[in-house]
Amino acid sequence: MDEGKARAWAICAVVAAALFWSSSYAVTKEVLSDVGPLSIGAIRFTLAAVLLGIMVRMRRNGAARPDARQRRLIYLSGLLGITAYFVLENIGVELSTASDASLIVATYPLMTMLLELVIFRMRMPLFRVGGVLLATLGAFLVVRNGAEVGGGGRWLGDILLLLGGLVWAGYNVLAKSAGRGQDSLNLTYYQTMAGAGGFLLASLLEAGDWRMPGTTSTVLLAYLAVACSVGGFLLYNYGLSRMTSSVAVNILNLVPVFGVLGAVVINGESVRLPQVLGGVIIIAGVALGMVERRTPVPAPPVVDRTPVG
Repeated sequence: MDEGKARAWAICAVVAAALFWSSSYAVTKEVLSDVGPLSIGAIRFTLAAVLLGIMVRMRRNGAARPDARQRRLIYLSGLLGITAYFVLENIGVELSTASDASLIVATYPLMTMLLELVIFRMRMPLFRVGGVLLATLGAFLVVRNGAEVGGGGRWLGDILLLLGGLVWAGYNVLAKSAGRGQDSLNLTYYQTMAGAGGFLLASLLEAGDWRMPGTTSTVLLAYLAVACSVGGFLLYNYGLSRMTSSVAVNILNLVPVFGVLGAVVINGESVRLPQVLGGVIIIAGVALGMVERRTPVPAPPVVDRTPVG
């Protein structure tokens, strides 16, 4: 009974992480009317770094600190996975729509698999190849619909979101080696510090447009920092420690579903049939790409962390 309860709590934690991460696209879209995309990242991740720093110093049993070389790799992964990725994401969401972003993000795990295939020479099972092709077709439908409905700006935004997937894949490959021997709180803290520093420098490009955000934007920025940047990662890592990676990743396929619902409810966006069809095909491709992981044959683990909003 206790084991069953622990598993149930783990599943709830990963579902909650998926909900937080999916809502970030719609929330970011709202804040963009008051704050620039680079400034959003700077505020969000600076607040998150402060909160994580407090958590690291408050816990009684501190984990071992990484050595100088490992810290450099962790900082580099933070610049790649936080600064570079979220620059592309925030600008992409500004040009495109929150619903497009939520659907395109479903292709990110498959991009990571392809990068691992190139770098680690992993054998790609037939089911996974089919999943890649399906997800690519779904992403094409989403991007094509954006070009037809929103014009060149929305199309460019979708392309930036796809490029963000490639950056996120590179981050995951680097983080796998950089984070060895570190617990999730320490790793997230050091990465967030580096990412926040990169965003603070990048946000200087928007210095001429800086102004005090309104009450609504301030509350939403706090939500992005606390719920999406801190809570999402901690919930996901809690659940991941109590279930297999394949189960956790499959649960995160709820991100595009929650994301489109959030875009409709929060932003008032309309969802067209090509978007729905593209989203269904993406999810089917991701699910098909995970089928092979149910076999007992050992294989290098799929990246456990997925893109956050």
